[in-house]
Amino acid sequence: MSLRIYQSLWATELRRPGIPERPVAEHFERVKAAGFDGMAIDLGAMDIEAARATVPEFARTGLAGLLTAFPRSIEELRPALHLAKDIGSPFVIVIGQVMPLSVAEMVPVIEAWMRIGREEGVPLQFETHRNCITNDMFATLLLLDAIPDLRLAADLSHYVVDREMMLPISAEYQAHVARLLERSDSFQGRVANRCQVQLPLHFPQHRPWIEVFRDWWRRGFASWQARNPAAADCVFLCELGPRDYAITDANGEELSDRWEEALLLRRWALEDWQQAAALRVADPV
Repeated sequence: MSLRIYQSLWATELRRPGIPERPVAEHFERVKAAGFDGMAIDLGAMDIEAARATVPEFARTGLAGLLTAFPRSIEELRPALHLAKDIGSPFVIVIGQVMPLSVAEMVPVIEAWMRIGREEGVPLQFETHRNCITNDMFATLLLLDAIPDLRLAADLSHYVVDREMMLPISAEYQAHVARLLERSDSFQGRVANRCQVQLPLHFPQHRPWIEVFRDWWRRGFASWQARNPAAADCVFLCELGPRDYAITDANGEELSDRWEEALLLRRWALEDWQQAAALRVADPV
């Protein structure tokens, strides 16, 4: 088994007012040249027609594909799944925009999306994300109880903000995170604190939070390795978003270099993957 590191197309963009973005082809070439395994397309950052225009870039560069969908209805997921097959996405990450108030009302919505995934032959993972059906950590934990087949894509930055977790992380929250990691089939790279969803990674005051997230990644990787066959690949997605995810100064300039940070995240993830594997060998229980 191996860890496959993807970069997000959205995360390669600058989104600076008045400054045109580089052509999409250049983003693909840069990601390929840097040694990433794949590129992720985010339908929250671009519409599906623009996303379809990226299909030839995957064949041209040889990058693997990954798709994140933001369906606003049950059936709106289906065309996203068709696109996922066109780019070779091994699964689709769902950030569902149908958001009932109660868990009892959420269950049939998620089950309907899962049914469409089975019909289209595309596995689904529901991201631990704000402003969607899995917005809240506690509701998501209840959904895991209610739907045994529900699988997650773990972006724990959202839940640190959602629950305003404080350092040191309490035993109760650590137990909740452990339950999420046991049901997570992919992982995303971003570091948060209780007030900010995306921290610059080179600032010394953020080191305690970096250690929290790297510990969670190691635990998540170890759980994934324990329940998957030797030939399987795990996906880790570097997804450091442009403003307003990225913190900016008084002039609107970002405080850190997200490209260099993505390379750093990749190195950390590979280190943590190896450490997780070594821990499993040392303690197979």
